[in-house]
Amino acid sequence: MNVELKDIYKTFGAVRANVAINLTIPAGTIQGILGENGAGKSTLMKILSGFFRADKGQILLEGQPVIIQSPADAIKHGIGMLHQDPLDFPPMRVIDDFILGRKGNLPMGQAEAVQDFKKLAEQFSFSLDPETYVDSLTVGERQQLEILRLIWLGARVLIFDEPTTGISAAQKEKLFAALRLLASQGKAVLFVSHKLEDVEGLCSSVAVLRQGVLVGEAKPPYVTKQLVEMMFGKAISVGARNPCGVEKEIVSLSKLSVEDYRLKVRDVSLTVHCGEVIGLAGMEGSGQGLFLRAVGGMTRTVGGKILIDGRDLTGRSYQTFKAHDVAFLPAARLEEGLVPGLNLTEHFILAEEPKGFFINWEKGRLLAQRRISEFNVRGTPANTVESLSGGNQQRALLALLREQLDLLLLEHPTRGLDIESTIYIWSKLKLRCKQGMSIFFVSSDLEEILQYSDRVMVFFSGKVTPPIEAATLTTEKLGELIGGKGWPTKPGEQVSESTSGKGA
Repeated sequence: MNVELKDIYKTFGAVRANVAINLTIPAGTIQGILGENGAGKSTLMKILSGFFRADKGQILLEGQPVIIQSPADAIKHGIGMLHQDPLDFPPMRVIDDFILGRKGNLPMGQAEAVQDFKKLAEQFSFSLDPETYVDSLTVGERQQLEILRLIWLGARVLIFDEPTTGISAAQKEKLFAALRLLASQGKAVLFVSHKLEDVEGLCSSVAVLRQGVLVGEAKPPYVTKQLVEMMFGKAISVGARNPCGVEKEIVSLSKLSVEDYRLKVRDVSLTVHCGEVIGLAGMEGSGQGLFLRAVGGMTRTVGGKILIDGRDLTGRSYQTFKAHDVAFLPAARLEEGLVPGLNLTEHFILAEEPKGFFINWEKGRLLAQRRISEFNVRGTPANTVESLSGGNQQRALLALLREQLDLLLLEHPTRGLDIESTIYIWSKLKLRCKQGMSIFFVSSDLEEILQYSDRVMVFFSGKVTPPIEAATLTTEKLGELIGGKGWPTKPGEQVSESTSGKGA
């Protein structure tokens, strides 16, 4: 289906989210929508998919103007959107989630729905069990479920909003294969991202937005420097690696063991110094998330010891860890990190230590304004957190952290952030590392792991490498380890020299 957006405008108060946007997406193509956080990408896609109404402008499908007043309206016209955080129901079975929004009023037979589901899943090489529960799926599998559901509902235009955020390299390859298959079937695919490498490797054309305006379009072969300059209006440089760390020990792990119903992580011993950054790499579900939460007291250990600044906190609660200057930042922003319905001022008041019986709202508002400015959050103290873009929610989470911390535990710290924001956030984190704070962080972005870690630990099916100096690794070598290659073959053997560059 051919899609045309003509003279689209959208404002939110004083914010001009979309300004006079004209864009044509032919059927059978993958159209990249590129831009920094807050550039207006998601707003434009939500207008096309019926979540927002444009203040002005037209949507044309196959040359005919249409009025889309809701997501249900959009799917009737053959338009479906897969959001950055999939809109599914974790307590439901996969097959029950799959049939949500089906056409018609009569209940559909379960056997027929399962047959349709399996046929579609086979077509895209998705390995999903219709009888399992949604809350047991990875982010990548939840995306696969939503793709199947939208196609089953008749979508001929599919919008993907930052779909590679928080998924593994293997899941990204499977996703890209699915998008190429959709385009080959004559569907129009819109791929929204701020990741240049994803857009360059997938899209047949790219439209670049900046501050709500369509500033340019490009076709392969892409020139990365030109795309960056269109996105930000200037050249951006990642800069040199900036290692930190002093001699004082802040974290000591001795034969730490933790497990859940899926896997076990055994006998991890590690000493971390003040200001040091430890990157935790691995395919999603390999044990790095479980380990991270154990180090913060959110998952009970089954063996070993955890010492923070010399204090034995083994078996203690997260509240005890917090009291000893340990903080945790989750990847699930709205589910675990922020409170939907509350504004930014209320969040900053909640994050501070209470003083007295009454809330000083003016002090809270001024604190919110200061932190919003410091972390470049595009919002106001009165904005509710769900009204912010994904990247701005992430910056708000970072802004909520207490200023005095010994250890910070991060899940995908720059998930949803553009290049400039990633560099900015890590500059803030590294500044705190120079003041003595240490960091453990999980990321699916290999470049981020190598750029910002001092040492790296790789997880594979519950196995853990000894810490490896990040400077000795390349993305290729790290990718091999994540895929299970180059690991010790005998007990006590170190990671192979050919893979890590040197033993740990």
